[in-house]
Parts: sequence; C-alpha cells; structure tokens
Amino acid sequence: MGRAPPSGTTTRTPRMAGRTRTWRATAYVCWEDDVEALEFLGVTAYSFSLSWPRLFPDGDARGKPNAAAVEHYRHLVERLVERRIKPIVTLFHWDLPQELQWRDGGWKNESLVGLFEDYAAFCFRTFGKEVKHWLTMHNPYLVAVQGYGTGQHAPGERGEDPSVPLMVAHNLIRRGEVSIVLGSHWVIPHRGQATEANVELCQRSMESVLGWFANPIFGDGEYPASMRSQHGDLLPTFTPEEKALVQRTADFFALSFGPYNFRVNRSLIQYGQSVNPNLRSTLKWIQLEYGDRRVLVAEGGWFSEAAVETEDTIAIYLMKRFINQVLQAIKMDGVQVFGYTAWSLVDGFEWNYGYSLRRGLFYIDFSQSNRTRVPKTTARYYRRVISDKGFPGDQSSEEIRGRFPCDFHWGVSDSTLQVRFHPYSPQFKDLHLYSWNLTGDGGFRADPEARVKPRGPQCTDYPAIHTHFQLFASTGATHYRFGLNWSLILPQGDLSTVNTEALRYYRCFLTKLRKHNLEAVITLYYPTHRAPFLGLPAPLHASGGWLNQSTVDAFQDYAALCYRELGSWVQYWITINEPNRLVDAYSNVEQQHQAIHNLLLAHAKAWRLYDREYAREQGALVSMALHADWAQPANPFLESHSEAAERLLLFELGRFLDPILDVARPDRGEENGGFPQEVKVYLEQGALASGLPLSPLPSFSASEKKQLQGTLGFIALSHFTTRLVAPYPHTQSSPPIQRPAHGCLLFSDPNWSSSGLGQALVPRGLREVLGWVTERYGVALPIIVTASGVDDPALVEDSLRKHYLSSYLQEALKARQLDGVNLQGFYVWKLQDRHDPQFGLFASTQHRSKPKASVAAYRDIVKRGGFPGDNATQSCGSVGPRNKPCAICTRILENKPLLVFGGCLLTAAIMLGAVLAVTLRLRGRSRGMDSRGMRKRKMRTLLTLWSVRPTYSSYGANNSPSSVV
Repeated sequence: MGRAPPSGTTTRTPRMAGRTRTWRATAYVCWEDDVEALEFLGVTAYSFSLSWPRLFPDGDARGKPNAAAVEHYRHLVERLVERRIKPIVTLFHWDLPQELQWRDGGWKNESLVGLFEDYAAFCFRTFGKEVKHWLTMHNPYLVAVQGYGTGQHAPGERGEDPSVPLMVAHNLIRRGEVSIVLGSHWVIPHRGQATEANVELCQRSMESVLGWFANPIFGDGEYPASMRSQHGDLLPTFTPEEKALVQRTADFFALSFGPYNFRVNRSLIQYGQSVNPNLRSTLKWIQLEYGDRRVLVAEGGWFSEAAVETEDTIAIYLMKRFINQVLQAIKMDGVQVFGYTAWSLVDGFEWNYGYSLRRGLFYIDFSQSNRTRVPKTTARYYRRVISDKGFPGDQSSEEIRGRFPCDFHWGVSDSTLQVRFHPYSPQFKDLHLYSWNLTGDGGFRADPEARVKPRGPQCTDYPAIHTHFQLFASTGATHYRFGLNWSLILPQGDLSTVNTEALRYYRCFLTKLRKHNLEAVITLYYPTHRAPFLGLPAPLHASGGWLNQSTVDAFQDYAALCYRELGSWVQYWITINEPNRLVDAYSNVEQQHQAIHNLLLAHAKAWRLYDREYAREQGALVSMALHADWAQPANPFLESHSEAAERLLLFELGRFLDPILDVARPDRGEENGGFPQEVKVYLEQGALASGLPLSPLPSFSASEKKQLQGTLGFIALSHFTTRLVAPYPHTQSSPPIQRPAHGCLLFSDPNWSSSGLGQALVPRGLREVLGWVTERYGVALPIIVTASGVDDPALVEDSLRKHYLSSYLQEALKARQLDGVNLQGFYVWKLQDRHDPQFGLFASTQHRSKPKASVAAYRDIVKRGGFPGDNATQSCGSVGPRNKPCAICTRILENKPLLVFGGCLLTAAIMLGAVLAVTLRLRGRSRGMDSRGMRKRKMRTLLTLWSVRPTYSSYGANNSPSSVV
C-alpha cells in the first residue's frame, strides 16, 4: 500500500525556514504522476484522504459541492481501479473547513457531529461504488490533545481548560462508521524496573491514548476505567443511546503507528517507563484487549531530515523493522493483519514541522515548479518487499549435511593464559626425618643426622594447571589457543630480566596438553587494547610502544626466547593478535599507520627468525591473527555503499595481508609488495582534499618489502559479526569530527538477532568473509578461524550460544564444501567467564566453573565431525586418537568441593585405623620384651622406616623424571 499526504489546506499554516504551504507536493495537480509512482512500487492498495474544505469550503455538505474537486477525486478513484489498485479513503485528516473553526469553535462544538455525518454521507454516496474501504478520520487522539490541548497540531488551539480535549474526543468518536484510524505509541518499563506498579502505569498510558478511542468502539462502550478514575466529571459520558450507536461501528481495526504518535504528553510517561517503537507489541496488545479482530496498519513509517534526499538509508531499516514486526505479529502471535500502509507516497508539508522533515517514498524538490517524483532508495526497497511478498528465506541459508576432515582444528580460543602461582602445592618441602614419641608426649622429633633426598620442582606443584586443563579437555576440542603474557615474561622489555617461573608454568601446561595428544596454538603478543600499556612491558610502552622501531627489535628478542623455551611443544604460533584492532588505540591517522608499519615488520622479523633457526627442528607454522568481521553495504541500491564496504575490507584485511601475500597487478601500474592500491589512492585523494602534501600512509623500503613477502604459514582470522557500511557523510560540524581513515560509517541492522552486548548474529557473514579472502589471496594457504563466539547472559542454558555455534559452523562447512575455501579450523571464543556470564563455555570460578549447555552441543558437533546425514560418530583411523569426551570429568568438576571433603574424611579414617592397628600390635608384642629399652629401640626403628616417604614419578620443568625415593 502507499499513502499520500492530505491534499487540502490546514487551519494552521506555520512558516518553517521561510517556506509555506505553497511548497506542497501538489497532489491535486500531479495526481497522474502519483498513480505512476504507485505502479512503480507495485502496491495493491492506495490510502489517501479527501479534503472536506476542498469539497465544501463552508463545511456544509447539504449545500452544493465544489464540482472541480468532485471531478478530481472521481478521476483519481477510477484510475486506481483501472490499474487494479484498491482505494482506501479517509474522510477527515485534520483539514477542517476554516469556517467551522472560526464560527463554531471546531470540534469543541457538538454541532460538528451532524455536519460530519452529512459530509460522510455525501462521500459514501458519490464515491462508494468504487471505494470499498473507508476510514472516517485519522488519529483523533492527535486532533483532540495536540490540536485543542497543546496546540502542536491543527487547529493549533492552546488552552488551560483540561475538559476541552476530552469534549473534542467525545465529539470525534460519535457516529463513527466503517472504521476509524486510531494512533498509538508503545510504552515499556525501563530495563530492570518491570515492577507490577510500573507495568500498571504502562497499561494506563496505553489506555489513555489508544484505549481512549478504541474502548468505546471495540470494547465495552465506555471510556477505560483508568481514565474515568483519573479525570472524574471532566470526562464526558455516553448516554445509552450514544453507547449503542458507537459500539461496534468499525468493520476492522485501523492503526496509525508513526513518529507523531510518540510525542505524547509527559503525564502519560511516568518515572520508570519509556516509549518504544515496537509495532508488534502494539498489535498484540490490541488483540489481547479487543479480541481477534482484522487489523489494517493504516500508517507505518518514520521520517528523514530534510537534507536527506534520495539516499535515505536509515529509513530503509526503519521500514524493514516495522514490516518485519507486522510479519512477526501475523506468524508468531496470530494477529489478523490484512494490510500495511507505508507513509507516505511523496514528501509533503509535515504540519508543525513544515518542510524540515521528509516522510515520502518519492523525493520532491520543492524549489522546482514541476514537482517531479523521484524514487528514493526506500521506494526501491519497498518495491522489492512487495514483489517478494515479505522476506523470503535465502536459499543459501538452508542447512547442508557433511563432515569436516579428520585433521580439522576443533579449537577453543582464549586471551592471555592466567599464570596462577597460588595455590602452590609442592609434594614435600621439609627434608627432615622425624621420630614419633608415641607412648610419651605424642610429639615428633627431627633426626638431625638424617635427610630425605630433595627433588626438583614438579608441574604438580600448580593445581590450577590441572583444573584449567580439565575444563578444556571436557569440551572435546583438539586444539587450544591461548596467549603468553609478554610483560610477565620480560617485565623490563628486554632479556635483562627473564621470569623463568612464568616460563616453567607455561611449559607445564603445554606438557599437559601434549601428554593427552592435544595441540597448542600460542599467541606471542595478545594486546589488551586499552590503557595503560596495551599489553606491552611498561618500559617499551613508555618509549613510544609501536610507534618506536625499538619495540620491533624487542619483539624479535622476545619471540626468540619463546621459540627456544617452549617451541618443542608448539605446532602453531600467532605472532600478534588482531593488530588491525590494536591500531585503533592510537589517537590519529598518522600514528595508526606508523603502528601498522611497525607491527608488520615485527611480525615479519619473528617469522623469519623461526624459519631460519627453528623451523627445521620444531616444524611449526607461524602466522598473525586478524579481526575479520564481514562488511555489507548498508544500502544495496547505492554503488557508493558497495565501494565503502569493499574499502573497509581492504583497510581491515588488505593493509595487513597485501604486503605479505603480494596481489599487486603490475600491468595496471600497481606496485609490488605494498599496501593495496585502492587504499593508497583513497588516502592520497583525502590528503589532497584536506590540503596536505602527502598521504599519511608510510612506504616500505625494498629490503622491508622483501622481508615481508611470504611470512605467513596460514591465514588466521577472528570473526564474530557483520557490519553495515555506508560512506561517512561529508557534513560540516563544530567541532570537526575525527573521521576514521577508511571513511566509513558502521552500524547494525536493528532487525538482526543480537546478543545482550549488541553483537548481531549473521551466520552468512562468516561464509562471505572466507570467500572474500579466498578470492583475493587464493587457496594455497589454509585458513583457520582462530576465534568466534557470542556473549550469552545465561548461567547454564546458553541457547543463544548453541544457536551461534551450530549456524556459524554450518556456514563454515558451506564455505569449505560449496565454495572451495581451504578452511582447516574453527576455534570457539572462549573457555571460561572471568566474572558474569558472557562468552565463556564454562561459568566463572565464583559460579563453581559450571559447564554450560553449549559445551555438550559443541562436543557433539566435534564428535560427529560436523553435520553428517547419519549423525554417526566420525571415525578418523590413522589420523590419530581424538580426545574422547569425558562425561565423568564434568561431573567430578561440578562436585569437586564435596569430593575433596569426602576424600579427606576417608584418608583420615584410614590413617586412624592404621595407627590403632599398629598400636594394638605393638602392645601385644611388648609383653614378650625383657625391658623397656628394647621396646623403645624397636619402635624407633619402625617409625624411622615410616619416615622415608616415597615421591611418585613425574616430569618436572625440564621434562626429565624426578628421583624416586
């Protein structure tokens, strides 16, 4: 459906920016253009209003009508019927004949009820043959309250008498026929304040706007009880005759849901409430209050600023949101909505806003006399929705069946692994032997001449390692990715001070993984992305961080230390995590590009070092991980948005991958071994436009280019969501806005499912970004998704994360099987929450590290190797034993405190029983002894044998067995 603005005059014509009503869209003259616009959209119905003052300037329909006006409307109606567009006609849309306002006081006077009845009868009689749907008046609430109360709408009366709007509403509602368009807002309690009292206030607010007019017609024939209680005698009452006349005088419920409805009186929005443009909830409220009625959304839509001409991108998503909410109300709530009217067909005079706002699907240049209708992008989008009959499912979103290969990385990804030196639980620290004075004072006495042979530090000294490993092992994953703490290992930033204990802790954890045939993926530098040090050792940060070449050299030394000390247990290294996010921490474009330059060189030096000195012996692959969310053009009808989305991907990924994976085209004049040509051209043009002599993008020397090329063993990408991308608007602002270097504006589709932290769930975005990387860089290098996940506030039943894992892994499988992407791994972010429930597969320690439902869901996908048609467990044969899921381990972790306590009780009982048995035995033997001295010597001998305590074979920090005593 489409909707035209009222074609008549108003009783109050404000001046906005020097423009008056003479600038209107002239639908009276250009009606044939309007019909062509409707055919362009493909609508099946057109809602427009008749002008009472145009037909009867004095308001009296018993007199002779304006013949030209009658002829105009007859031609319009006949043309619509001829083009198979149903006319939906509104009798009164706020354009009251001026004579009735001046002479009678407008709708305050009860005589207008009879005059309106005469006018309606004339219209039914004159146009009723072709018009099958009539709307008596549009949004009487705005006429009553904002026309005769606040003065914001026609006729613009302001008054202190609170009874005037009530009387106006009373006169508007009487003798309604066919149906009446009722406007409404929606109101909800503030988040966290959904108390019974606040919910009741929300109900009263709805009754004071929508219920005021709907209840007498669709309800019990009276005004809502909350209004009668609030206004008392000020509120008019219906006589029995009026009540019988008003009730059930509408064949369907017609709803107006637009921006003017949300400008409600402050008294209707109490503390603890807020208005919310939720059309679905409003439709459901109508169903609950007034039964299962047929509903027409007679006005739906929002507005754009006057400066927005045909490229009204935001309006597309608002339209999508409203139409989608109507679809949800139909499909999920069972509301009988039979039509939706987009407001409006063309730009026009927006009442007290004048021409400062635009609401049309077609743009009107009011400075041009011909008033040409130019379709906006919302018109093209609405045309698509009508053609598709809504939002049909994308065939590419259908699930496929299949498995990932046996050597696929099923991973869990974490940030920096927390080094927990405490609790520290060595097996034995006291090397003395003791004798037990059992028959005397019961004490122990150290033997000064005897010592137990000491043993070196053991990995079992750190209970936290075992606990953390058990969490990971129970996921069923085969690979665990975590970061090292650079500032902990080298607190001074150089090799002058090395934290060997931290290295021992990491070594112990890696040994634990290897012992259970699990692989580690180590990130050397995991930035914190926040002050004060960005994850750098403090001295390096103080000297300029990544703006200083010295940090590049320091990183190479740090990498060499880690390769040497930990490389025997690591098959995959990540040099730097998400450098494309790290550079956002720098304040200006020049610093960002300098940081990029140094980060790339630091990665290249670390890669070359490993390739030169460690690759042959250790055989690991080295890469760096980039944040890789998909970029989707915000407006699919604008080339500028497609260019912006591509440019964002080149800034986010191409700036880091192109210098390494050379994709330059010399035949097109592109330089080998540098940043993307498109990025360089864009920045150069921006510099020229700003009056700057040079681009802020630094260049690599010939030796640096050579050092960078080929320094990736695989492509590592972190993917979480999809962004809508539009070119940053070129508007003047004071103070000037610091635009991002890529010149793109990022936002999210409000219709996408999203998490509590606002992360949109767009599974196909993963497949899209994998395809983009493959198309640009080929399939020679494998791609590994080294982090992907979503926050979920649920403590145990994290259904959102389960859906995320299933749907995103489906897209990963499609990318591999259907698109030929060389995808070799997927890592879930992350293992455990730190505090409140967010991204973790396990709850935080304060919640007893409980496994969430997504653990079992992920483990099941891993066990089956993906989504096989038979749901059978994947058998990988000679590839190597998979880590079998340990259900009993999970139960043990859940009840760990109770089990430890029970173990302590059992141990104490056994020891007590042993002591008693030995005591009784010794007493029995004492009867055969000749002297007390002989008994003491034998007891001392026995206790000395007990004091030699065995230590069990384990591997220490140097991976060699400790001595067994």
